[in-house]
Amino acid sequence: MKLRPILLGVLAALLGVVLQVLYMRRFEQEASGGAKIDLLVAAQAIERGKPVTAQMLAVRAVPQAYVDDRAVRAADRDKILNLRAVSKVPASQTLAWTDLIASTDDQRDLSTLVQPGNRAMPIRVQYEDTLQLIRPGDFVDVIGVDDMGKEASVLLQRVLVLATGLDTTAERSADHKPSIKSSLLTVSVSLQEAQLLTLAQSITRLVCVLRSGDDPRVVESPPDILRAQLFDSQTRASIPSTKHRPTLIGETK
Repeated sequence: MKLRPILLGVLAALLGVVLQVLYMRRFEQEASGGAKIDLLVAAQAIERGKPVTAQMLAVRAVPQAYVDDRAVRAADRDKILNLRAVSKVPASQTLAWTDLIASTDDQRDLSTLVQPGNRAMPIRVQYEDTLQLIRPGDFVDVIGVDDMGKEASVLLQRVLVLATGLDTTAERSADHKPSIKSSLLTVSVSLQEAQLLTLAQSITRLVCVLRSGDDPRVVESPPDILRAQLFDSQTRASIPSTKHRPTLIGETK
């Protein structure tokens, strides 16, 4: 009978040790960012426009606290094969859904192009002739102009284009005919950005300006431009402009 209390004491001590170990492991996980998730990274630099192959991909375990919703999980490897990079992805960089767009060869269902957490938002923009030069996979800035033409506001910057008209292919082949002339552009935006564009379309005209896919920069809080500034040289001169404009043929620097 005397062995029973000793046995219970030993079991209680072992249980305490197990609980302590479990607590320490949980504490270490939380301190390091939580459980690790396998993400896809570029095993080598992926050039813009190049289709993604299995040899270009590697797997890296990243703590959950540091995982962005746009990051591509290792389990989704097959979904991104043969998709094309919309901008250069450096070696060892984590792949994001916003880095990829459909293959050039076939039309893709729009729902397969939408990055997790984002929405495909169709918008009607001015200057539909210019849209013939914008391709899925390009990035644009969206500008809103009020109906009276008195004010222009930058609404969104570096927005990924998913489709132009009914076309979801990233490039035109020699025998590919452009879709019917349209002012419809489908972009990838968050839910709140979709709300912003929905409201903007009801009260303004939208204009999209094409930007370099290799330029990740955005302007912090760009000011609105008023029509009166067009005719005020001092105010116009205060508007920031690029310091490095392209040199025209025959022009000396």
